[in-house]
Parts: sequence; C-alpha cells; structure tokens
Amino acid sequence: MNGPELFASLSGMLGGKLQEKIEFRGESTFVILPADLREVAKFCRDDLSFDYLLDITSVDNFGDEPRFEIVYELYSMPLGIHLRLKLRLSEEEGEAPTVSDIWPTANWHEREIYDMMGIRFTDHPDLRRILMWDGYPYFPLRKEFPLEGLPSSMPDVAFSESAPLEGGPFVTLPSSATTKDREPRARRPVEQ
Repeated sequence: MNGPELFASLSGMLGGKLQEKIEFRGESTFVILPADLREVAKFCRDDLSFDYLLDITSVDNFGDEPRFEIVYELYSMPLGIHLRLKLRLSEEEGEAPTVSDIWPTANWHEREIYDMMGIRFTDHPDLRRILMWDGYPYFPLRKEFPLEGLPSSMPDVAFSESAPLEGGPFVTLPSSATTKDREPRARRPVEQ
C-alpha cells in the first residue's frame, strides 16, 4: 500500500471523524476533534501500521480561537510514510486525552507540553512538570509569557531573576569571526 492508498483508506474508514484534510508539499495532515483522538490513533497504529510516534508538539495561536493546537507526527516503519494528526483546543477546554498507552513515547512529550503550555492530558500516568520545577506558576511557551522571563519568588533556585534580553546563547553579531569567537560569552571581558 502506498501513501495515497493509505490516506484514502483513512479517509474512508474515519470520514466523519476527520474534520479537515490539509495537503502541503507532499505532506498530509488530518484535523480531528480531541474526543476522537484515541479512536483515530488506535486505528492508525493497528490498521494502518503507524507504529512510531515521532513527536508531539503544541502551538499557541494567541488571539485566535481555538487558541491551541496539538500536532502528532506519526511514521509507518513498514511503509515508510509520514502522517500528521492535529487537534484544536480552546483555552477553556485545555485538555486532550493521552496517547501514552498507545505509543509509550508520548509520555514525555505530553509532560513537556503540559509543562511549557499548560495543556493537560487526561488519564496520563504521571502528568507533572518535566523541565520547570514543581510549583512554577507560569507556562513559558505561551505567547503572553514575556521574552525576558518573569522573576521567581522561590529561594535557592537558579534563574530567579528575569533574564537579560541581550547576550543569550544564540545571539551573535555578524562578522567574519569563527562561531566560537562570535558567541556572546566570548565577548565578555575576562576577569583576572
């Protein structure tokens, strides 16, 4: 079975559950409702051979409704085909079902999305922060979170002050110097 046949099969079997099909640069994306995620995910894994969950990401469309999108990148090892599933969530919903029991790799991806965006995954076996410390009150990848960060009132925690905007690890100055010499920390005066 090739890609177009597989996607036609998906469209035929789950026609009513597929809200929208997007084709862009040879890639297929199916938009589904959060309530249909588990059924569609199991069908993709069991019947269409999408045995590998590459990634789960989230998008904050601040100012638009629905505000959030969750994007599932699937791959079929036997067929060598990619598929993207996308959910759209309003800020009030803010929850999606877990797929960590369908693809175990989803466990940490879902924890990261919860930690950075605040989107919860119902029935997740261990939904807690994975990057930020427990009790951190913000979600740093939401668009209303300021670039300079927010101060933390937690004592003895690194980065408790707002980060300066200049001199971050990826801010370089155009020049003919090597990457090592363009790196912002290389421009700091050496203390003696």
